[in-house]
Amino acid sequence: MPASDAPVTGAPAIPGGVPAPGPARPSRLDPAIAARLRRSPDGLVAAVVRQHDSGEVLMVAWMDDEALHRTLTTGRATYWSRSRQEYWVKGATSGHHQYVRSVALDCDGDALLVSVDQVGPACHTGHRTCFFSELPISVPEATS
Repeated sequence: MPASDAPVTGAPAIPGGVPAPGPARPSRLDPAIAARLRRSPDGLVAAVVRQHDSGEVLMVAWMDDEALHRTLTTGRATYWSRSRQEYWVKGATSGHHQYVRSVALDCDGDALLVSVDQVGPACHTGHRTCFFSELPISVPEATS
C-alpha cells in the first residue's frame, strides 16, 4: 500500500497540553511494538536515519506510533513534523525519497535506527546529510 504524499493532520495530544502516557494520536501500530516504545511527553520517539549500505548518518527526525506503523507497512520513511503538527513522507514534495531497508529499536525503547536507501539529498538545505557543520573540539592538553 503506497503512502500518500499529502500530509495527514494528526489529532492533538490532550487538550490542555497534559502529556499522554501512550501514543498522542490514534495509531494502527502493532500493540506489541507500541508497548516497547518509551515516548517523549508529546508521544514521540527520535528516529536516527542512516544510509543502509554505508552507515552514513543522514538525519534525525521524530516518529509517533502511527508514523512508525506507516514506515513499517509502506517501506517509505514517514515522520511526525513537530512544527507543522502533521505526518510527512520523506520525499513527497522534494522527490528525495527514503526507501526503508530496516528499522531497529534501541535497548531503552526511546530511539529508532532507520536504515534507508536515500535518493538525493536527505537535508532540506540540499546537503547529502544534515550533519555537514562540524564543530571545533578543544581538548585541554594532558598534564603530568
